[in-house]
Amino acid sequence: MDLQALLDDLAAEAAPFAAQGKVADYIPALAAVDPARFGIALATVDGQLFGSGDWRAPFSIQSVSKAFSLALVLAGDGETLWKRVGREPSGNPFNSLVQLEYEKGIPRNPFINAGALILIDRLLSQTGDSLGTLRAFLRAESGNPAVDLDPEVAASEAAHGHRNAALAHFMASCGNLENPVERVLDHYVRQCALTMSCADLAKAGLFLANHGLRADGSRLLTRSEAKRINAIMLTCGTYDAAGDFAYRVGLPGKSGVGGGILAVLPERGVLCAWSPALDLHGNSVAGVEALDRFTTRTGWSVF
Repeated sequence: MDLQALLDDLAAEAAPFAAQGKVADYIPALAAVDPARFGIALATVDGQLFGSGDWRAPFSIQSVSKAFSLALVLAGDGETLWKRVGREPSGNPFNSLVQLEYEKGIPRNPFINAGALILIDRLLSQTGDSLGTLRAFLRAESGNPAVDLDPEVAASEAAHGHRNAALAHFMASCGNLENPVERVLDHYVRQCALTMSCADLAKAGLFLANHGLRADGSRLLTRSEAKRINAIMLTCGTYDAAGDFAYRVGLPGKSGVGGGILAVLPERGVLCAWSPALDLHGNSVAGVEALDRFTTRTGWSVF
């Protein structure tokens, strides 16, 4: 199979679907991104890298970062993490207050905003520097020492983060935060403001396709832990459209409102698609289309 030709085809076919979406204008710094941009990259477990379109352009990874935070926390906490956050699909928007109150401050899963705040809280307790730990990990796994945050995006998100603050304060009131709310929120918005390219993210995610082994051959996760993260990505990784994503794409995936989607092909590699125009659930319209076409054309899904 000519994977480069396939990605070139997908870029040409999927990019026009961006016209059906809308950028995340509730974060002003993201609203300024050209919605017509599109990139896709594939990193394979045997060291190959393919890409097409804007695959080398850095973008705000936003909630894609949560998959990496989960891996780092799980590597340190093991099964004790699940006393503070669930593993079930939410079926509600990623920033729902109602569900969190109903469930007494225990987020439904680690990929909704409340669950991600728990991950940040635990990384702070484990390392003292959630952002620095995650950034160092992403730099090492992607091979790009320039990976860093965009301070404009971080400031924009912080200035409009009232709902995240409400989620954090409510969990603190339920005794489910260990660190000060303001510190957790600061690390959260700066983590979401990290910028990476499709190539960077595809390479950084390879440990999930390679049973928990890092780029240097060391083990971050057990095979079971890597399997479990992939399972949660499949069922919870694309907000309240995870069922549709599983139906169409058939891969574990994690999306972000910056327009990126990371998708894992176990034992084969990792795909990353980026297009900033989103559907009503917060997922990239053209990105989902490209991943759907990829698994249809290759037959490479988990089903």
